[in-house]
Amino acid sequence: MDQPVYTVTVMPLGASVVVGAATTVLHALEAAGIELPSSCRNGTCRTCLCRVRAGKVAYTVEWPGLSVDERRDGDILPCVALARDDLVLDVPLARRSATGRD
Repeated sequence: MDQPVYTVTVMPLGASVVVGAATTVLHALEAAGIELPSSCRNGTCRTCLCRVRAGKVAYTVEWPGLSVDERRDGDILPCVALARDDLVLDVPLARRSATGRD
């Protein structure tokens, strides 16, 4: 059975990538040549913290390093987030890598 796929758009960069439901948002963006600040990749350091403008995510860990208020406000940690809808992310420090395809 094919897994669902979603589109992730990174603003203000305006870049969009397709991500499978089993791939973390950070991994999909990096594979497409879009760099976000990141470090631990396990949901604790908060380096990749960004805001969801639209869409929903699930997590690969039970409780990522987000407060209840941050979750309510739409903050996510893309290193452990799985798209469950098309997403629009607000990531001011995102940039295309030198080898980016988008």
